[in-house]
Amino acid sequence: MEVRFYMDPETGLPHIYDHGVSEEEVVQILQKQGPVYRGDRNSRLKAGQTDAGRHIQVVYSPDLAGNSVFVITAYPLTGKALKAYRRRQRR
Repeated sequence: MEVRFYMDPETGLPHIYDHGVSEEEVVQILQKQGPVYRGDRNSRLKAGQTDAGRHIQVVYSPDLAGNSVFVITAYPLTGKALKAYRRRQRR
C-alpha cells in the first residue's frame, strides 16, 4: 500500500510530526486489522496500537483508483478518546 502524507506548508515536513507521530507508526496502524469509521468529506478514521504500544488515531482519505491512501493527520489517543477505544476493544 502506498501512503502519502499531508505536508505542513510552513515546515515542509509531514503534518503528523506536529503531533509526535512517525510515518512508521501510521503505516503500522493502517496495516493492522480493525474497524474503520467514516469521517467528513470522504475521510476515514482508524485507531490502533503500534508495535511499541502507543495508541494512535489516523485520519486519512483513500484514493479511489488503486491501493493508496493520503494521510491527513495522526495523533496519540489520550484521555476520554483512549478510554473509549479501550472500551470498544473489549467488546
